[in-house]
Amino acid sequence: MDNSKTRLLRAMNHEPVDRVPVMCQLAIGHYLLNTDASPSELWFTSEGFADALVALQQRYRFDGILINLPGRDPDWRKDIDRIEKDERGDETVYWKNGDRSWCPHDDNVHHFPRESHHRPGLEDVDPQRLYYDDPHCVGGLKYPFYYGLHPHTANREEYFPDYLFRATKLVCEKAGPEVAIHGEIFSPFTQMMELFGYEDGLVALITHPHRSLDILAAYAQGCIDYATRLIEHGADAILMSSAFAGGGFVSPRQYEEFVVPCEFEVVSTIKEKGVKVYTHTCGDIGDRLESMALTGLDGIDTLDPPPLGSVDLEDAKRRIGDRVFFKGNMDPVNTLLKGSSETVKKDALWRLKVGSVGSGYILSSACSVAPRTPPENLMVLAEASEEFGEAS
Repeated sequence: MDNSKTRLLRAMNHEPVDRVPVMCQLAIGHYLLNTDASPSELWFTSEGFADALVALQQRYRFDGILINLPGRDPDWRKDIDRIEKDERGDETVYWKNGDRSWCPHDDNVHHFPRESHHRPGLEDVDPQRLYYDDPHCVGGLKYPFYYGLHPHTANREEYFPDYLFRATKLVCEKAGPEVAIHGEIFSPFTQMMELFGYEDGLVALITHPHRSLDILAAYAQGCIDYATRLIEHGADAILMSSAFAGGGFVSPRQYEEFVVPCEFEVVSTIKEKGVKVYTHTCGDIGDRLESMALTGLDGIDTLDPPPLGSVDLEDAKRRIGDRVFFKGNMDPVNTLLKGSSETVKKDALWRLKVGSVGSGYILSSACSVAPRTPPENLMVLAEASEEFGEAS
C-alpha cells in the first residue's frame, strides 16, 4: 500500500495508485483562521509557518505540503522596534529602519517601506543585475533586489541566504518521511511582471521583445539555482508559479514566444535532477494547454473550471492527459467556499472519475483555498478519494 509520498509520485508518473492523492494549496489567510499562529509569527518565523503547514496537512489528510513562503531569519526580531495588535487580531510590525508591515488576521502581509521603492523603467534595468526576485521576502521587492531590510549588493554566488531554506527543513522534520514536500519558485515571467508592474511589463513584450527575452533569460538562471537549492534541502517536487500567464494577459502566440523558452530551460534542468516540476497558472488556460506542455513540464496545476477559468477536465484529459499530470480543477469559490460538504463530495467524486483515467491526477482545489472555506469541506476530499478507490 502506498504512503502519501509514494502515492503522489506514482500519480505524477501516471502509475497505478491505491487511491487518488489529495493535496490543496491553502491561502495564508486560511492558515491564520484555522491555527493558533499569530499573523506575525506565521509570516515572519519559519517555526510558526511550518507548524501551521503540518497541522492543516494532518487535519485534512493531504498527501503533500506546498511550502509557498521562504524561510525566515531566526534573528528577525533584532530589526523590530515594536509590534502592535488591534481588536480584530491584525498586527503591525514597526521596523527599526522606519518600514512597517501590516499583518492582517486573515490575509497576506502588506509591507510599507519608509521610502517608496519605485518600479524601474525598462531603460533602467540591466539584465546582468537580475537573478531572482522574491515578493514574499521581508522588505518586499526592490531593484536591484536583495533579501532583507538592509541594502547590499547581492552577488550570484552568495545570493540566497541560508535561512531561506529553514521552512523546508522544519517541515520535512515535522511532517516525517512519508509526506511529500513541494517547494515553490516564481517563474521568470511572473518576476518580470512584478518588476515593472503588469501593465508596463505586458507593454514591454510588444515594444521591446528582445530586451524582454534577455530579462526572462536572466530570471531563468535564478529560478534554476533556487530550485536546485530547495531540492538539496528536501523538496520532492517543484511548483513553478506562473499565475498570470493565461488568457487576458498574453495570447497563445505570446505565450509560446515569451513564456515557453525560459520555462523550458528551467523545467529541463530541474528534471535532470530527477525531480518532478509542474506549473501553476490561474484562470483562462483552456486555449494553451498544448503550449504549456511544450515547456516539458510534468504537470499543470489549477485548471480553473468555468466560470473562473476555461478548463473542462474531460477535454483536458483527451488533449494532453497522456503527457502531463493534472492537479486541481475543483472550483475554490462556488464549490469549496460556498458549497456544503455534501456538494463538495459529489463534485470531488465526479472529478475523481474523470481525472483518474490513466492515473496522472491529484485531487485539489483549482487555485488556493479561500481563507474562510469551511474546514469540513476540505475534510471530505480524502473521504471522497477513499470512497472512490473502494468503488473503482
